[in-house]
Amino acid sequence: MQQKVGDIYRKYIDVETTYLQSKENPLKWMEIAKYESEEEYQKAMALINKENEILELFKSFEAILLSDTNMVGEEDFLYVKEISNS
Repeated sequence: MQQKVGDIYRKYIDVETTYLQSKENPLKWMEIAKYESEEEYQKAMALINKENEILELFKSFEAILLSDTNMVGEEDFLYVKEISNS
């Protein structure tokens, strides 16, 4: 499912996606997606949200969530800086 969603997104925008799984709760995941800019993201999302397949995939995703952990959230962050030891 994630692959199909990623394929749709990549039709409209360059995106770098990272998936993190909780060490404490293997059912808890976080997805971090990086885009070129806020403006490019907004333009792409307007087009992506018109795709029937993306709506169907989201419905399928919601249907497989466990009812007691049925918590999908979305937050927006600004890139500040990256620190590297190399």
